[in-house]
Amino acid sequence: MTNTVARAEQHAHMPSDVSGRPGFFDRFATAASGFASRAWFFALCVLLVVVWAPSYFVIGSLDTWQLIINTATTIVTFLMVALLQNSQTRADASVQDKLNAVAAALAALMEQQAEDSPDLRDATKELRQAVGLEDREKSS
Repeated sequence: MTNTVARAEQHAHMPSDVSGRPGFFDRFATAASGFASRAWFFALCVLLVVVWAPSYFVIGSLDTWQLIINTATTIVTFLMVALLQNSQTRADASVQDKLNAVAAALAALMEQQAEDSPDLRDATKELRQAVGLEDREKSS
């Protein structure tokens, strides 16, 4: 195994590297993501619009009426994008870590079987180079 590949495997995140409990913000983002992905959250959003629409007759000013819904939806959208992006980024990283673990285990198994097969040795080398590739691509 080359030094470059060995270093890549050392820097690749593996599921065994995960320890402890996620931080407060990560737990909050996960809960918010779960909350926002429910049908009743969508129903709550529709209810907000249904309640807002006839409020024009109470408010009386078209500009104020529009400003209320624009401000409310902009604030909710801004906050939800930040929370959902956090959850999505962590989910993507988790899947990648699992793929790295599978690739590393498969490469180790292939190395055991590759004594007489140059094709299998080449495939093993390619697979080992794939482990941690996402980290190398980020830093380039």
